[in-house]
Amino acid sequence: MKFEEMGLKEGKTLLLLPGTACTWQINFSMVIDDLKERYHLICVNYDGFDGDNSKPFTDMITVTGKIEEYILRHHGGRVDGTYGSSLGGSFVGLLVQRKKIHIDHAILGGSDLDQGGKAVAKMAAGLISHFMNGAAKSPKKKAKLMDLLKKGLGIEMTDETAAFMDQFSDSIASLHPKTVSREYYSDYITPLEDDIHVDGTTVHIIYAQKMGEKYLKRYEQHFRNPDIIPFDMPHEAWLFSNTWKQPVLDAIDALMQP
Repeated sequence: MKFEEMGLKEGKTLLLLPGTACTWQINFSMVIDDLKERYHLICVNYDGFDGDNSKPFTDMITVTGKIEEYILRHHGGRVDGTYGSSLGGSFVGLLVQRKKIHIDHAILGGSDLDQGGKAVAKMAAGLISHFMNGAAKSPKKKAKLMDLLKKGLGIEMTDETAAFMDQFSDSIASLHPKTVSREYYSDYITPLEDDIHVDGTTVHIIYAQKMGEKYLKRYEQHFRNPDIIPFDMPHEAWLFSNTWKQPVLDAIDALMQP
């Protein structure tokens, strides 16, 4: 695990948790400078993404525990906000659920919160790992992965998106070959409770409506009265599209205000 802090020295703290197969440097590359001007950032790279490529990702609970330990040790067990992108939102849910640290504003962005049994998880994790590791080694397989993402997530392949995907595939090439499959597998089988609620914590959802209403139902299942902030955009499009960057930044600013 690796933690890096930057941004305002006295600003509100915002913990950044990247999504599947991503470092924070890749996941938040287009918005990190904007966020640094607004907050004191705590940026996290999980096990397997921390530069030690000899060891793969561990599991969701181990990583969650390490995040809690860091916040307890360096921030008195409390942060003003946390943003979990995609899979990172599963970590946000676990952090709120476990109640070992306190988060005033727990923000999930584009999280699918898929859960299921080990057999399905193992099969899906193998397929995902195959496509992602293949994309890092073959231009043809990279194009196929981009096409799958475009269809599955509703992402339009603009110049901005293509640049993001180039960084993404290059990053995957440097990872331990088991990291991506372990990350997906552990996320899928690690249970998130229903009706999660903590006094003093507000759960906010950056809801990408183009993902579909079934995800909205999951948010309402797992969290009590979540603050749904809808945007008519594809999955986490604000992170790689200037069309959506400023509106979502404005929404985060609004909810993080005292």
